[in-house]
Amino acid sequence: QVQLVESGGGLVQPGGSLRLSCATAGFPFTLYAMNWYRQAPGKQRELVGTITSGLTTTYADSVKGRFTISRDNAKKTVGLRMNSLKPEDTAVYYCNVNRYNHDYWGQGTQVAVST
Repeated sequence: QVQLVESGGGLVQPGGSLRLSCATAGFPFTLYAMNWYRQAPGKQRELVGTITSGLTTTYADSVKGRFTISRDNAKKTVGLRMNSLKPEDTAVYYCNVNRYNHDYWGQGTQVAVST
């Protein structure tokens, strides 16, 4: 069965940095694009970015230039490096993969950007 487990969230000050990680299991990791989503309180879930099996990355306009997605095929993990964090980045961050037209989600990790 597909398993996704996020880690690395926490409380940081505006302008700070944080690195999230998503550990995966239960599917051929190297063949799939991986996604990061986030959901802020009272808002819809939004796509933060994607990394394809060929290592091509795409990002939401709101995080371009600040966030970087990576993947380690040997460890079967996907990372999200977040720099220059803003209060509006506060959200629960989720790892996602779509397999056979079904979305799989991790439990989420909380990121709070505040003074």
